[in-house]
Amino acid sequence: MSQQSPAGGSPRRPRRDAELNRERVLAAAVFAMMRDGRHVPLATIAAEAGVGVGTLYRRYPDREALLHALEYRAYGLLNQILGDIDGQPLSGLRAIEEFLAGSLAIGDQLVLPLHGAPPLMSAEAVAARREINRRLDRFIARGRADGSIQAPVNATDVIIFSAIVTQPPAYGPDWQLLARRQLAIFVNGMAGHGPVSIPGPPVTRQDIEAAFAQRAPAAPGEES
Repeated sequence: MSQQSPAGGSPRRPRRDAELNRERVLAAAVFAMMRDGRHVPLATIAAEAGVGVGTLYRRYPDREALLHALEYRAYGLLNQILGDIDGQPLSGLRAIEEFLAGSLAIGDQLVLPLHGAPPLMSAEAVAARREINRRLDRFIARGRADGSIQAPVNATDVIIFSAIVTQPPAYGPDWQLLARRQLAIFVNGMAGHGPVSIPGPPVTRQDIEAAFAQRAPAAPGEES
C-alpha cells in the first residue's frame, strides 16, 4: 500500500522518488546516446543516472521501450513549449520563431522519428503529434490573419525544418550560431513570397503519419 499524507492526500516521497529516478534515467539516456550512439549499453545509462541496472530494466525492459519513453518525453517537451507560446500575445510569425528557438534550445532532448528514432504509432503518440500540428497550424493561421506570414507554408514545413536545425552535423564550426542563422533565414522566408516558388503539393501530417506507419516496428503477434 502506498504511503499517504496525514490528511489522506497525495502519496509521500516514494512516488516522488520514482518520478525523479525516471527523469534521471531518461536524461542520462539522452546524454549517453548523444555521446556514444543509440546502442550504448543500458548498464552505462543506469550507472550515469545513479540507479541500479535492475531499476532501469524494471521500467524499461529493453532498448526499444527506453527509446519509446524518450519519444513520449520529447512530444511532451514540444507541446509544453507550444503551450507556453500559446498564452502570449505574439504575431503568428513570432510564435513560429519562438517555437523554433525553443526547439533548438532542447534539440539534444528530441529523440523523435524525424531524428532517426523508431516511429511510435500508439494512440497517445499520434495524438501528441496531432496536437503539435494543430497548434502550429493555428499559429500559421494567426500569421495569415495579422499579415506576418505570407509564404504558402504549413505545420509540416515548420516541423521538418525544426528536425533539420536541431541536428548538428558531426563536424563544423559553432552550430548554435549557424542554426540561429538558418532559423532567421527560414522565418524571414515565411514573412513573404520570395522570387523562388515553393514546390508542391504540400506535405501534410497524414503524409508523415503514413510514412511512420510504413517504418514502425511490427506489433507483437503481427507478421513482418
